Amino acid sequence: MTPLDLVLTPRGVRFAGRVFPCTIGKGGLSTSKKEGDGATPTGVHHIVGMLYRPDRIARPASWALPIGPCDLWSDDGRDSSYNTLVTAPYAFSHEKLRRADPLYDLVLLTDWNWPNAVPGRGSAIFIHQWRRPGYPTEGCIAFRRDHLHWIAEQVVVGTRLIIPEL
Repeated sequence: MTPLDLVLTPRGVRFAGRVFPCTIGKGGLSTSKKEGDGATPTGVHHIVGMLYRPDRIARPASWALPIGPCDLWSDDGRDSSYNTLVTAPYAFSHEKLRRADPLYDLVLLTDWNWPNAVPGRGSAIFIHQWRRPGYPTEGCIAFRRDHLHWIAEQVVVGTRLIIPEL
């Protein structure tokens, strides 16, 4: 591990010499992640992209891509585009990326079950803003807004996200 790895610890995520409080999935940590279980998958993952709402925040990094009004994330294991960015209208089950709340104003994409997604193994494992301290996610890791923005300014494509079995 290096100081430039995002490492989940019992106190939060350690990164760049700091520890940031965070929330994880309501299903806890899992070594056998399944779609819909609410668990955060353990292992070594990588940051592979960054999305942001250009109508709400400034571009956080030169490589960040804007979230458009029709952007969705496929979470349907029957879909050949499972666990990827897709566009509305869309017939398969999906998650809207352009939300009314601020949770997805800034999203770091991980390589969990990507690029060759196994149907049912879990999708949309992101790093995003939390609802409030201690409120669990559906499997993602979430941070306080200002902490998320600071982290986003520091990470690069390939930054490791290490989620050990605690």
